[in-house]
Amino acid sequence: MIMKMKIGISGAQGSFSEEAAREYAKKWLKTRDFEPKYLISAENVLLAVEMGEVDLGVFPIENSSGGIVLEAVYAMAKHRFSIKQIFDIDIRQNLLVKKGVSAQKIKTVTSHEQALKQCKAYLTRKWPKLKRKEYADTAKAAADLAAGVLPATTAVIASRTAAEIYGLDILEANVQDLKTNATTFIAAVK
Repeated sequence: MIMKMKIGISGAQGSFSEEAAREYAKKWLKTRDFEPKYLISAENVLLAVEMGEVDLGVFPIENSSGGIVLEAVYAMAKHRFSIKQIFDIDIRQNLLVKKGVSAQKIKTVTSHEQALKQCKAYLTRKWPKLKRKEYADTAKAAADLAAGVLPATTAVIASRTAAEIYGLDILEANVQDLKTNATTFIAAVK
């Protein structure tokens, strides 16, 4: 029996890191069939790579508008790994809400620090009164909003895929500040 490659992803199901892992598998491994391990953070991904718990790890290191992903830099300094590939994917951020929640009811916007940075001008212009709260991952925020962990008065910034997976409405699509919003990812191995 052939074992599927285990890919550690620095995000939850529906994260941009999962999109990056799928892109990597398709383009460089020539497969769409792998076993994703949703590890939420770059720290967890690099630990799993170092311990041999995954065959490959995928995590973001920089965004064209949000800059360096500090969490990844700190994790990279603590772990031994090799870079298999450095690649970019286009990121389209979306403002997601629970089904049926109107814009007027939103009090807080929650997402990963990078997503909030990528949408800073949009949020300042369109939603100046919303409180902004950082979260461990864009897709984890979407999952927690859907599960009721986050209040229904919260909007999250995440992928279209996360909206579909967790049954959330897209209040507004493509809310990133720049039309070209690329994130650089690393595919890491032991």
